[in-house]
Parts: sequence; C-alpha cells; structure tokens
Amino acid sequence: MEDEGSLSARDGLVFGAHWALLAFIASLGAYYALSLLLSGLAFHGSIGLSDLGPLILLAFVPNLLLGLGPVFASRRWGRGVRAEFGLRPTGRDVRVGLACGGFSLLAAYVLNLVLLQIYGDDYLSDSTTDVLRNMTSDLAWLVLAALVVVVAAPLTEELLFRGALWTGLEHYRVPPWAILVLTALLFAQVHGEPERTLALLGQGIAIGAARLITGRVSASVIAHATNNLPPALLLFGAA
Repeated sequence: MEDEGSLSARDGLVFGAHWALLAFIASLGAYYALSLLLSGLAFHGSIGLSDLGPLILLAFVPNLLLGLGPVFASRRWGRGVRAEFGLRPTGRDVRVGLACGGFSLLAAYVLNLVLLQIYGDDYLSDSTTDVLRNMTSDLAWLVLAALVVVVAAPLTEELLFRGALWTGLEHYRVPPWAILVLTALLFAQVHGEPERTLALLGQGIAIGAARLITGRVSASVIAHATNNLPPALLLFGAA
C-alpha cells in the first residue's frame, strides 16, 4: 500500500505531464469568455467606446489572460517561466527572431496580395490599425496603442501558442513540423478574421519557426514583435 507522500508525488508528476495543455485550454477559454462579456457590455451601452485610451486598455484585457495562464501554470507546476519557455533572450534569439519576423512580413505581403485579388479593394479596410488610427490623433494614446501592438500582444500570444501549447504538444512527442503547423493554425483562428486566415497562417509559421530553430519562446516573441512593428508605425499616420 502506497503512503500519502508517494501518492502526492505521483499525482504531481501526472499533473505535470498535462499542465501546459491545461494552461492553454484554460487561458483560451478565459479569453473568449471575457471577450464575449465585454462585447455584450459594449453592445448594451454599459461601456462607452468614444475615447481611444479606455478602448485600448479594454481591448487588451482579454489578451492579457492569454499570457497569465501559462505564467501561472509554469510557476506552479513546471520549472518556471524562464526554464520552461526561455524568456530571457540571447543574442541568437534576437538574430533568429529578427530574421523570422522579416520572413513573416514577406509572407504577409505576398499572401495579402493574393487575398486582395480574391476579396477586392475592401479586403484590409477594417483592420485594427485603421480603426485605432481613425479614432484619434492624440500622440500619447497612439504611443500606448503601438506599445500594446509591438510589445504586450506578442508577449502574451507567444506565451500561449509557442509557449504553453507548443510545450504541451512537445511533451506528447508530436512531430516538430506538426507542432509548427498546428500552433500556426490556432494562432490564425484566434484572431477572428476568416478572410485573412491564409495570411495569418503564413505569418504564424514564420513566427513559429523562431521557436522551432532555437527552442525558446523569446525568439518567437521577437519575431512576432518585428512582424507587428510596421502596423504599429502606421498608427502614427494620424498624429
């Protein structure tokens, strides 16, 4: 008969085998639940959306949950954020991240040209950057929006997709190429832009390649930030 200490240790190992995928599922579920709640409140007029500042902060709240789950789970059941995900960038992470970010921008450019031929001139007219840019010319809020696009969103999204999801699939010995494609597919889907799925898939593969090459999330964060930099700079066209 096993003693309580043995059972506790064994249970910890069993849960430890699942923590990454559980963190991914819980974080994504919380993201959708809060997004629906905030959308409902906005629709019924409970939240005013006339000012850009509150809108930026409000829009990022659900996105924040994408990164909090992996951080909490890695600290509670894993070896910590740095050990599990490699969030302290090395020189190689920077080089690989910049290169993969450049390839992501190239992939987006080529694939968007194809999609423009399919969907017409209105294809990109309702992008997030266009919406934000047209709402204000206040430089301070535009700087905040740019920081969210270039720093905050890449960090939280990469912790979820190339962090928790990648680690969970890797634990179950899913082939690396399949992990790259699966994480890119889910990355494209969570953005909720069906007409841009092909372009987002190409970007997700390029960004994920940074994690595949280095084995570290910090490289994919840099790639993602590089990919988001041009849209962030477009925000300042209204300033």
